[in-house]
Amino acid sequence: MTPGILRSLPQVSPVVPLAAEEAEQASVGLPSLFLLVLVGSLVPVIPTGALVSSAGVVAFHHSDPVVFTALVFAAASLAAFCGDLLLFALGRGGTRWLRRLREQAAPGAVRRAQRQLAERGTVVLVVSRLVPGGRIPVMLAALLTRMPVAAYARGCFPAALAWAATYQLIGLLGGALFPHPWQGVLAAVALALLFAAAPHLWRRGTAGAG
Repeated sequence: MTPGILRSLPQVSPVVPLAAEEAEQASVGLPSLFLLVLVGSLVPVIPTGALVSSAGVVAFHHSDPVVFTALVFAAASLAAFCGDLLLFALGRGGTRWLRRLREQAAPGAVRRAQRQLAERGTVVLVVSRLVPGGRIPVMLAALLTRMPVAAYARGCFPAALAWAATYQLIGLLGGALFPHPWQGVLAAVALALLFAAAPHLWRRGTAGAG
């Protein structure tokens, strides 16, 4: 086949199937991320931070990383906000959910959270979302002090934004450090889990030293 005939043949761009594949992945991945983070906010057994970090790695390697990063951030932060607000509303409306929250928080941590809420207000909600293990004691303290839902929502919204941004940055870092997405996902998950376990490890270390 001559070069002239080759030039006359229609060229198939690899971008078209890649874009279609990425669009299909996004149509499944983003709703799944939203649902898992939402459920993880209600039942804290799902490593939601690691999920967001993994999605951050995928966004970094996407053909349109800026747009996909924004979509991941929107899905994660909205799910965290809705999950926290729903759990707070369930705690206000039923003793069963309030009892479950009490079982997950140490009494001393709840008393400290009550003092902090009295001194600093809803700013404490933002900090509690970023500190692993700090969300439930502060939420329970807000319930016990009968904080209005509107006031809780005002603190919960920036808290969800800050939380999603923090874990997504971990994912973007993992994506930037490694050429292959699976390598970045492993690194991001490890960093996210280490970040989540750091306070517990610190408490054990200080208790052992004492």
